[in-house]
Amino acid sequence: MRDVQPHEIEATPGPFVAVGARYGGGHHVARHRHWRAQFLYAAEGVALVDTDLGNWVVPPERAVWIPAEVAHEVTMLAPVDLLSLYVAPSAAASLPQACRVVGVSALAASLLREAAELTPSPDPASREHLIYSLLLLEIARAPELPLNVPFPGDPRLAARCRRYLEQPSPHQTIDDWCEELAMSRRSFTRRFRAETGFGFAAWCRQACLLAALPRLAAGVPITTIAFDLGYDSASAFATMFRRTLGAAPSRFLAAA
Repeated sequence: MRDVQPHEIEATPGPFVAVGARYGGGHHVARHRHWRAQFLYAAEGVALVDTDLGNWVVPPERAVWIPAEVAHEVTMLAPVDLLSLYVAPSAAASLPQACRVVGVSALAASLLREAAELTPSPDPASREHLIYSLLLLEIARAPELPLNVPFPGDPRLAARCRRYLEQPSPHQTIDDWCEELAMSRRSFTRRFRAETGFGFAAWCRQACLLAALPRLAAGVPITTIAFDLGYDSASAFATMFRRTLGAAPSRFLAAA
């Protein structure tokens, strides 16, 4: 894979740039933005993408779509092999206008690996452009996965949500947050749902789910994760996981 620096990506002409790189666990890419959209695929490992609107966790063999000009930072939660396709706005008009994590087909993964070895060609009839065009079709049909935690627009609520993500627990209550934020339960509930699209309990479950994924990928036992997150049993955690992602924890990662 060609490991290209961010300034090289921005300066490279043409509608498409594909690159690959390996990063160690804990590596952090500071907040930045691209004039192109980015399709960031974790071939191995788990990455966390942080934006003003929320966090997205990218498990092995999944990807996150980041539209052009969306400020974001990336943290590697384990050693990660990343492949990225950068797409000019003119070529991404039919693709999503918001961040999302998606499943990645075997064909799309193979095309990404091939694209990362290509030298961009200005010829729209070239093999290179045909690979990119097919890759865009695969991205457009990729199934969205519920692997994000949205943040409210209200700064105080957003700050409280970020603190929760540092130590998520299913036992925190809406009344705890209302008291801390000096808000009535009715006002909090209405504003939280309006600004995140989630009820409070569902949002907390989602945050716990995303906190668990990197540890599951690292092989930490489900029982350990469940107790660390405050669940009463591994089965209670597994039920929440299955309800959200449609598969048991072990099967979800094995299906990657």
